[in-house]
Amino acid sequence: MSDLPGTGLDRLPPAVHDLAIRSGASPDETGSVVRLTQTGRMKPRLGRPSWMPFTAVQTISIRTCGFDWQARFGPLGVIGVRDALNEGEGQLDVTVLGVIPILRTGHTPALCRGELMRYLAEIVWAPEAILLNDDLQWRDDGPGQRTVSAGAGETRAEVRITLDNAGRIVEVHAPDRPRSVGACTVPTPWTGRFHDYRCHAGRWIPFAGEVAWEIDGPPETYYQGQIRTWTID
Repeated sequence: MSDLPGTGLDRLPPAVHDLAIRSGASPDETGSVVRLTQTGRMKPRLGRPSWMPFTAVQTISIRTCGFDWQARFGPLGVIGVRDALNEGEGQLDVTVLGVIPILRTGHTPALCRGELMRYLAEIVWAPEAILLNDDLQWRDDGPGQRTVSAGAGETRAEVRITLDNAGRIVEVHAPDRPRSVGACTVPTPWTGRFHDYRCHAGRWIPFAGEVAWEIDGPPETYYQGQIRTWTID
């Protein structure tokens, strides 16, 4: 097999194909999305010690680059957040009581690129996408290192993947994920870490993860979450 883009499984380097099979992915899967529920906590602002608990539902496409994360924060879940990538457009909306907008981010190339990086990082929760999403380009960077990319031009995104000794994804990293700073976006190092692997529905899935930004110092974790349910259909 070649590491050049291609049609079907011939686009995958052997080490990447092995990663998918080791994770329990099947090239014969007939479903199109992973569905999961999460609980966890997030920081409303970086640089501050406060956290907000959340519950969330999410879908992740295994055949195209797309996801939809809908979360509830605050007392009785009055604050809603929708973070999504659909047909090449990024979306980030925050509302109160589901109808009063607090934040609605415009459909910019930076938002799309950032959301595409999130999709690439969260492929750990949708291992079939490694085999079945022909929009992904993979590179084998040697022992314990893989790189996955997608998109083109201003929206092209790339994420580096690190494996542990068992060959499971434990870290993802992008050196330049767009981060909102006022009305601007700033390329910023961004890292996700995964643990608590379990064999679930025939697949090895990490049931816990955390994400951090690195801003003028050590990484600051702003998301910690746990998977509660996982299905594919």
